[in-house]
Amino acid sequence: MKFRTIFHVLLLLFALTTANCGSVGPKNNPTSVAEAEKKLAKNNKKANRKGRKARKESDKRYWRAQSKESKKSIKKNKKRNKRIARHKKRR
Repeated sequence: MKFRTIFHVLLLLFALTTANCGSVGPKNNPTSVAEAEKKLAKNNKKANRKGRKARKESDKRYWRAQSKESKKSIKKNKKRNKRIARHKKRR
């Protein structure tokens, strides 16, 4: 093997062994159950916020694509279906 190849392999091994793993440090891992639950709740809140934002954008896109007549028709049908569902619920 050439010296250059050996040098690159050793350099690669050195870089891999000295690189810190993100999960090893105590700063990334919660020390108690309460902290872990708090971190999970925060992550869930962020995910829910992203989901709501995406849904809102898709609704905007949908309504922008509709013509005036179809918007009226959709709203009318939605109102009618609500009324029918309410009457079915009473029975």
